[in-house]
Amino acid sequence: MIEATSGHHDDARSRPWRTLRMLSLPVIVISLAGCVVGPDYRKPEIPLSSHWGNTPKGKTSKTPELSNWWRRLGDQTLNVLIEDAVEGNLDVANAKAKIREARASYTQAVAPLFPSLDGSASAARSRNGSHISNEGVITVARPFNSLQAGFDSSWEIDLFGGTRRGIEAAVYGMDAAEEELRATLLTLIGDVAVNYVEARGYQARIALAQRTAASQRETAALTRTKFDAGSASAVDVANATGLASTTEANIPALETSYAQAVHRLGVLTGREPTALAGRLKRSAPIPSPRFPLPTGVPADILLTRPDVRLAERQFAQATARIGQAEANLYPSISLTGSISTSGARVGDLAKNSSVSWSFGPSLSIPIFRGGELKAAVEITEAQRDQSYIAYRSSVLSALEDVENSIVALSQERIRNGKLTIAATAYRQAASLSHTLYQTGSSSFLDVLDAERSLFSAETSLIDSRVSIVTDYIALNKALGGGWNGAINTSKPEIVDRNTGPHISQTE
Repeated sequence: MIEATSGHHDDARSRPWRTLRMLSLPVIVISLAGCVVGPDYRKPEIPLSSHWGNTPKGKTSKTPELSNWWRRLGDQTLNVLIEDAVEGNLDVANAKAKIREARASYTQAVAPLFPSLDGSASAARSRNGSHISNEGVITVARPFNSLQAGFDSSWEIDLFGGTRRGIEAAVYGMDAAEEELRATLLTLIGDVAVNYVEARGYQARIALAQRTAASQRETAALTRTKFDAGSASAVDVANATGLASTTEANIPALETSYAQAVHRLGVLTGREPTALAGRLKRSAPIPSPRFPLPTGVPADILLTRPDVRLAERQFAQATARIGQAEANLYPSISLTGSISTSGARVGDLAKNSSVSWSFGPSLSIPIFRGGELKAAVEITEAQRDQSYIAYRSSVLSALEDVENSIVALSQERIRNGKLTIAATAYRQAASLSHTLYQTGSSSFLDVLDAERSLFSAETSLIDSRVSIVTDYIALNKALGGGWNGAINTSKPEIVDRNTGPHISQTE
C-alpha cells in the first residue's frame, strides 16, 4: 500500500475510476476468452460383452431390479436394521463428511476467479523530540495524530485456464465423494443383510442341534432300558450317550458364532455390540429370496456400480489436474491496485489531497526452474495413467463379481435341491431304523448311522439355505444394488458453539 502525499490535481476524484474502467474492460474480455491447456476429459469407452458368460444361452435378461432389493427377502426386521444402519453407521457418516469437504474444496477452487480485496487502517499518536533554534530557543513539539486507511486489491487473470482446470477437478472431486458415499452404502447394506442372515442361520442350527440332541437322549434312555432288560449291550448304551454328547458339543461354537454376528450388526448400525441382542433373541426363519433375479447386461455395471463410477470420476479429476499443472508453464498476468489515505483527523481522510492510488498489471514469466514445473506435469500425467488403470481394473473386478455370483447362486440352488432330497430320505431312514430297533429287527449301529446321517444332512441343508441367501445378496451387490433414498449430507457430526473471540477453556 502506498501512502498519500499532499497535492492538487484536476478532476482527481473521477480520474482513477475512469482509468480503472478503461484498463479492466479489455482484460476481462481476454480472461473470458482465454484458452485452457492440458487434455480435455472424455469418458473412456470400454468394450463389453452383450451378455453374461454364465447366463444360460438363449435366455434374455431383463434390467436388474436393484431398487430396495433387500425388501424382496420379505423380512421386516432386516428392513428396519438396514434403515437404522444407513442412519447411524460411522462409515456412512465419514463419507458424508468427505462430501462436505469436497464441496468446500470446490468453493475454494472457484475463489481465484474473483479479485481479492483487503482493507487496512491504523491510528497513532506521536510526538517528535524538542527543537533548539540557532538563537538557543527551545521549542517543545506538541503531540499529533496520524490516521491511515486503505484498500489493496489483486486479481490473477486465468489466461491459460489453470484455475478453471482446478475448478473442473473440484467438480469431479465432488462427484467422486458422492459415489464413495454410494459405495459405502452398498457395502453397508450387503454386510447388514449377510450378518442378519447368518445370525438366523446360526439360530436354526442351534435349534436343530438341540432337537437332535434331545432325540438322541431319548434314544440313549431307551437303550439303557433295553440294556437293563438284557436286550441291549453296554456298548450300545455308551454309543448312544456319546452320540448325544457329541451333538450337544456343537452348540457352544454355534452360540459363539451367533453372538459375533449380532455384535457385528450392532456396530454396523452405529451402536454398542450388544445393542441388538434383545431384539434378535427371538428366533425367526431364514429369509427366502424371490426368484428369478434379472441380471441385465455387462454394460449396466458402468452405470450402477458406485465403485466403478467412483474410479471413473477419479480418472476425470486426475485428467483435469494435468491442465492445472501445465498452466504453470506459461506466463501469468495479475492486476493489482491500491487506494490509501492519511491525515491527522478523520475529516482529513476524505480530502482529495490525502488520497493516493495505484493500478496496473504485472507479468510473471517462468524462465528457469530447473525442470520443476515440467516434472510437476509429468507427475500428474503418471497419476492420470494410474487412475485410468484403476478404472479399468474396477470394471474387470465388477464383471468378475457378477460372474462369480451368478455361478455361485445357480449352483447352490442345484445343491440345495439335492440336499432337500437327501434330508427327506435320511429322515425316513432314521424313523424306520428306530422302529426296527424297538421291535428288535435291527441293530443299534443302524440307528446310530441313521441319526448321524440325518443330523449331517439337515445341517448341510440349513447351510445351503443360508448360502443361497448370501449368494443372492452378493449378486445384488455385484450388480450395484444399494440405497437409493434421500441422504442428508449437509448436517455435520459436531456442531461448534461459541467459536467467536472468547477466552480459551481447553482442558
